[in-house]
Amino acid sequence: MLVFWDQRLAFLATPKTGSTAIESALEPLSALVVQRPPILKHTSVQRFHRFLGPYLEVASGHSFSVAALMREPCDWLGSWYRYRQRDDVTDPEKSTLNVTFDEFVVAYCSENPPEFAAVGSQARFLKSRKDRGVDHLFRYEDIGQFVTFLEDRLGCEITLPRLNVSPTASLTLSPKTETLLHHHAAQDFEMYLNIQ
Repeated sequence: MLVFWDQRLAFLATPKTGSTAIESALEPLSALVVQRPPILKHTSVQRFHRFLGPYLEVASGHSFSVAALMREPCDWLGSWYRYRQRDDVTDPEKSTLNVTFDEFVVAYCSENPPEFAAVGSQARFLKSRKDRGVDHLFRYEDIGQFVTFLEDRLGCEITLPRLNVSPTASLTLSPKTETLLHHHAAQDFEMYLNIQ
């Protein structure tokens, strides 16, 4: 998570949407950088508006707008799957080395996903229980629009490095699993399709 004080802007680091590269590029411009532990780095919009947003508003006398990225849901799961294929995943319960992507998605869609498929939901991360949510939501696949937004808002040119790139892997789904995913993650697909 990054906070830009003068611009009254907070960037929430949706998991698996390039947040490590964004934080690396923009850390020098930020008033506040939260990179560790993951629960704080990946502060959801609900937690931001409940805890951090009110504090920033009291301290500055202004409300802060919130920006975030969202990845196409199947591609987002593919990134999680590939990330957990790495050799350095120390917890075997979280490794996907001996699992196909189809098996990973079926497990993700189950009522109680096993550790390797328990990755949450972008919709839950980006939705607030009250009216206030994300003010500026961008598609990860159109990251150029996000960079342009930041350049305009921060008044400088931004070049994002490639960091934390997951290994390549086959991401094939059967039609049955694709249908299951669209049903299970309907809120995610709807939110992604409605990004302006």
